Amino acid sequence: MREVSRPVFSFRPTLDDPEHKRAWEILQSVPNGQKNAFLVQAILQSADSEKMVGMIRQVIREELQNMHFVSENPVQAEADEIPAQMLDFLSAMEDGM
Repeated sequence: MREVSRPVFSFRPTLDDPEHKRAWEILQSVPNGQKNAFLVQAILQSADSEKMVGMIRQVIREELQNMHFVSENPVQAEADEIPAQMLDFLSAMEDGM
């Protein structure tokens, strides 16, 4: 029995699927002899991007846990009081109809 010296991968796009079709068109634009290198770079870049997004999300979560949000200009209005600006806006909308 003969051993395969390296693995083989077959890409069979479904050209009715817009993403498959676009991927196929991009792959076809890569010069012959450079397709393997292109696919390796695309796969590694995708994996690195996913890892980076996960790291950024984790850092943001950690930072948000340590933050305290305070409004600089707290609005002190009664719960059932309608602000004057809102009344002006509604009046202008009513006049426009």
